Amino acid sequence: MRVYQFTEQAYYPAWDDHNGSLRINLPNSKLDPKLAGQLLNRYYDEWQVADEVGLDIMLNEHHQTATCLSSTVVVGLSIMARITKKARLLVLGYPLGHRPDPLRCAEELSTIDVVSGGRLDMGFVKGVPYEFPASNQNPVGVMDRLWEAHDFILKAMTHRGEPFNWEGEHFHYRQVNIWPRPIQQPHPPLWSTTNSKNNAYTLGERGYVIATLGSGYGTRPLYDAYRQGYFKTHRKAPAADRFAYLGLVAVANDEAEARRRGDLIAGYLRTSAIVHVPYRNPPGYLSIEDNARILRGFSQPRGKAKDGRLVDIYHCSVQDLIDAGVMFCGTPDQVHAQIVDFCEYCGGMGNLLMMGHAGSLEPDATVDNLTLFAKEVLPRLKEWKQPVAEVEAA
Repeated sequence: MRVYQFTEQAYYPAWDDHNGSLRINLPNSKLDPKLAGQLLNRYYDEWQVADEVGLDIMLNEHHQTATCLSSTVVVGLSIMARITKKARLLVLGYPLGHRPDPLRCAEELSTIDVVSGGRLDMGFVKGVPYEFPASNQNPVGVMDRLWEAHDFILKAMTHRGEPFNWEGEHFHYRQVNIWPRPIQQPHPPLWSTTNSKNNAYTLGERGYVIATLGSGYGTRPLYDAYRQGYFKTHRKAPAADRFAYLGLVAVANDEAEARRRGDLIAGYLRTSAIVHVPYRNPPGYLSIEDNARILRGFSQPRGKAKDGRLVDIYHCSVQDLIDAGVMFCGTPDQVHAQIVDFCEYCGGMGNLLMMGHAGSLEPDATVDNLTLFAKEVLPRLKEWKQPVAEVEAA
């Protein structure tokens, strides 16, 4: 198993002064740029610690929000590419649904791969619904634009010889010839996130790494849909390294301290959906099927515990989050057992996207969280043999 340390790089001092919305329309007068700089440098330092103790690194971006200071993920990637030595650098995500210029995307990501010595993992996503007003993009047809941008980026990265032209439905280019091209051949590994079985099936057909974010004990149906798509194309079951899961992680030698850390890390869930109502679900962003699922009540924030109980992950206790498979929390032995149990439920899961910091968790506690996990939990996860789930007919 590989473990990627992740933080959303929050500007948590604004969390108690938002007037009902932490995204898009929160006035930036509530931000102190000097404090923002201190926080960003702190997060970069902690990722450097992650690299030193043997963890990989995950970064993302969001816009106009106090929940995530990383509005230009290429900046964080550039810094990590230069100051880290061994860690894989996963960008999850890189929101192609909001990007008007995929040529620039291909150039940025290729350069990151070169500077890092070939350590980049590319995670393409359509972007969260809240940010379409800010990017002035139309959510209608976003997946068509994403897949065309995706196809163009891969061709730009892999093309050799004379420059080529591109005439697509959404993008048009002349004389495409990126410099530098990436080290990893034919291109850096591809990831994507989903909470939809249809999209999971498509990702399986393509063989990309599928990542689900806090889906807990509702994850297995998504993974099984991926397995069906993968088997259709590759005629074999996918290995565990094709599956990734983002879970909150709080570990300490003392269980009470682990619970305290877990409660602070859960601040990520308690704040991430504080959004002005008109931005939450812009028309065209979700499919008809997904909107119908929401109307039937099968949407977040209701997670499902292993016993079938529904859990409101935005307002519940640490124990509820543990029961729902959204958080792994406790002593090293307890966290190891929780992760193994979850992997067995999933039928194999080879990449843990570990939110080892969130919100107001203190720097010393964050470093101890990462170090203790790397020393006491990660070695056992690497030695543990992943299960291999059978693929059921589609």
